[in-house]
Amino acid sequence: MTGKTISFTPELFGFLADLERNNRREWFKANTARYETELKEPALAFIADFAPALKKISPYFEAIPKTVGGSLFRIHRDTRFSHDKTPYKTHCGIHFRHRAGKNVSTPGFYLHLDLNDPFVGVGVWRPDSASLKKIRDAVAADPAAWRAAVGGKAFKASYVMTGDALKRPPRGYDPGHPLIEDLKRKDFTALSPLDHDRILAPGFLEDFARTCRAGSPLVKFICDALGVGF
Repeated sequence: MTGKTISFTPELFGFLADLERNNRREWFKANTARYETELKEPALAFIADFAPALKKISPYFEAIPKTVGGSLFRIHRDTRFSHDKTPYKTHCGIHFRHRAGKNVSTPGFYLHLDLNDPFVGVGVWRPDSASLKKIRDAVAADPAAWRAAVGGKAFKASYVMTGDALKRPPRGYDPGHPLIEDLKRKDFTALSPLDHDRILAPGFLEDFARTCRAGSPLVKFICDALGVGF
């Protein structure tokens, strides 16, 4: 799978569009070959080919071309606790996790490919309470470092901070702190929007690498706050 960059093709989005219209197990079973050739194989190839670029960004993050225990999310939805019982996701999700991510909440780099709003994501979504406190403490203790992480030219040109936040200041933090709106965050994530033309371009892997590098100051800040390597 390595050696030659394989770009995503329009067939990926054609498959997702058909899946959205036919989100049933019978249809998917009849179209498993399409899933394999139009989504899974190109995604696994992209993951493998991205590994050298990711290592240059940080050696602590992993590109694992597998669906089980790897970087490619499974297409199957977990419907156990959802009112929506459609069995399949209608997007392709690829997550490059920190090595320590199996044991603690850590940040990552994420690629989301769908029909309407594809994006690159960085940061940590829904960290556990201990990790969230460490990140908030780091923001509160060193406002200059936080502003540098999310206020740099490259970061601001590519990313918008996103995610849920508390309505009131969290307990234990000064409501008058100059970064109180950031301290209210429950997610420390940022998104960089994509479009299909960029994704389908021959140089998308390099484009994605540049976007990840632009988001790396946020990822590094979170790693430092959690005491894990970057």
